[in-house]
Amino acid sequence: MAAGSRASGGGLTFETIQGIEMNIDKEIDTRGLNCPLPILKAKKSLNEMQSGQLLRVVSTDPGSVRDFQAFSRQTGNDLIEQQTTGADFIHVLRRR
Repeated sequence: MAAGSRASGGGLTFETIQGIEMNIDKEIDTRGLNCPLPILKAKKSLNEMQSGQLLRVVSTDPGSVRDFQAFSRQTGNDLIEQQTTGADFIHVLRRR
């Protein structure tokens, strides 16, 4: 998993992923929740977003890495990046 960095400014959150700075349109914190709750919360958030927007999900469930890979394949939402930062598993999805 590639490392990324995050900055916030002017109400917008930017994620540097593989050297490319991307605007994160929405972020949800699912720390402390286990499967299937991080996926269900991500699905709800993605349904409220427009096509092409980016969702960042922060989870502490190690199974979320595999879960989000399967979710992406099943729904057609692009899994742009996954990374581990300390105890957090971070997933960035692009709304289809």
